[in-house]
Amino acid sequence: MSRIGNNPIAIPEGVTIEISDNIISVKGKLGELTQEFSGVAIKIEDEQAWVTRPSDSNEHKAKHGLYRSLIVNMVEGVSKGWTKELELVGVGYRAINQGQKLELALGFSHNIVFNLASEVKVETISVKGKNPIVKLTSHDKQLVGHIAAKIRSFRRPEPYKGKGIKFVGEILRRKAGKSA
Repeated sequence: MSRIGNNPIAIPEGVTIEISDNIISVKGKLGELTQEFSGVAIKIEDEQAWVTRPSDSNEHKAKHGLYRSLIVNMVEGVSKGWTKELELVGVGYRAINQGQKLELALGFSHNIVFNLASEVKVETISVKGKNPIVKLTSHDKQLVGHIAAKIRSFRRPEPYKGKGIKFVGEILRRKAGKSA
């Protein structure tokens, strides 16, 4: 029994779901997302969608909760959107954006210029006395997560001083360092 897969998917006002040939497309005010699916059946009734599996085989059980979660993320993305915030911790670290280009100064000899996908909106927040923050927003949760992970990989937080790029709210495991 899948606890996640058996829950209904609430469809908010302004969101439409269309199913054709194992492809589900979700449209809303922020955009449109499509996802291929197999091994499950999706039915829509009274502002709710249900994901059901044809049998109790391991393959169908695995896909049951997966596709339900993907559809919920798509519905929430086209209605509300997804946001990830990255914090640059370190002396001299800064971020500047011009349109879809993000320029990062992370202590290397040259600045890193990162071109973002057109679906993702980027905003940089620099307040004196606080660490710079890069805010990524989009209707596609997978894309926002992928781009945030790519930006974080340029300078991962190190365990001694905590310098690097980290997610806002992320708790880092710190080490003590040398003992004299």
